[in-house]
Amino acid sequence: MAKTTLTISSKNYSSWSLRGWLLAKFSGLEFEEVTTAPDDASARAEILLLSSSILVPCLRHDGATIWDTLAIAEYLNEVMPDAGLLPADRIRRAHCRSICGEIHSGFTTLRASLPVNLKGHFPGFKIWSRAQADIDRVCTIWRECLAESGGPFLFGERTMADAMYAPVVTRLMTYDVKLEPTLAAYAKTIMAMPEMQEWIEAAKAEPADIEELEVEY
Repeated sequence: MAKTTLTISSKNYSSWSLRGWLLAKFSGLEFEEVTTAPDDASARAEILLLSSSILVPCLRHDGATIWDTLAIAEYLNEVMPDAGLLPADRIRRAHCRSICGEIHSGFTTLRASLPVNLKGHFPGFKIWSRAQADIDRVCTIWRECLAESGGPFLFGERTMADAMYAPVVTRLMTYDVKLEPTLAAYAKTIMAMPEMQEWIEAAKAEPADIEELEVEY
């Protein structure tokens, strides 16, 4: 059998790569990382939101090639069903898929205004009203999920939803967005995961910076 690989781009800047990597880690599937160079055209298109056809991250496993993050999540749920990437209950499973779809296709102003930058920290960052509307919607999603599940993750146990929203958590930390206690506790839970800590340490070790994503004052 050919080895399983996950192609990713920058760990410091790439929200989609983080999602795919966390999903693979959550599933328990063993894989080898393949990292595209920061100056690779497809990688930059993905990081800078310049392409509607995103080919990173890309999972190759047992003859299958999967490059859309939601498709990766669903595929991993099929091949690693005991990992619990989706809740066991039908109603909660539908809810999980819905909020994953929402973050997958929406929140464009949040993405553009608060780009992922794990090495950066910008206290007092000015958040414009449209980006704030996206943040408010994210907070509503988290609040409703945590109220129903009781936490510590969105659906109680860790699911694909936590992988999909993890880059949003990093954005809120980077740009010093204040959260109410329940949501701050959830953000802390995500940031404390061993997988997140591993990713962040690797991100901090990356030598290259992408000027378009560096905030200047």
